[in-house]
Amino acid sequence: MIKIDNHLGTIEMKTSYLTSLIGHTVTSCFGVVRMNPASAYQGARSNILKKDSIDNGVVVKFPKGSDKMVIDLHISVTYGINVSAIVDSIINKVRYVVEKETGVEVKKINVYVDSMES
Repeated sequence: MIKIDNHLGTIEMKTSYLTSLIGHTVTSCFGVVRMNPASAYQGARSNILKKDSIDNGVVVKFPKGSDKMVIDLHISVTYGINVSAIVDSIINKVRYVVEKETGVEVKKINVYVDSMES
C-alpha cells in the first residue's frame, strides 16, 4: 500500500494498481515486445505460473523524505527500431498517464532495454 499525504488528506493506492497501470501503458507503446522480470520474485512467479503478468518488469519506489516516485522498467524491444525513440516515447507516456491518473508526481523513469527481438 502506498500512502501519500497532501493538503487535502491521505491518498492510499495499492501497489498492484500502480504497477498494472504502468505495465499496460508500457506494453501499448510502439516497439515494445514484452516486459522482462525485474526481480527474482517476478522471474520465479513467471516460471511457476507459466505466463507473464502485466506488472512484470515494473518497480515503483518512493525515495525517503520524498512524495515523488521513481519508476524502473525492464523491456524487450523490436529489432531495427530506434531504441532512443522508443525509450523517449515510453518515458513521456508513462509520466503523463501516471500523473494524470494518480495525481502523484514522477521524479524519474529509468528504462532498461534488456533485449532486442525480431
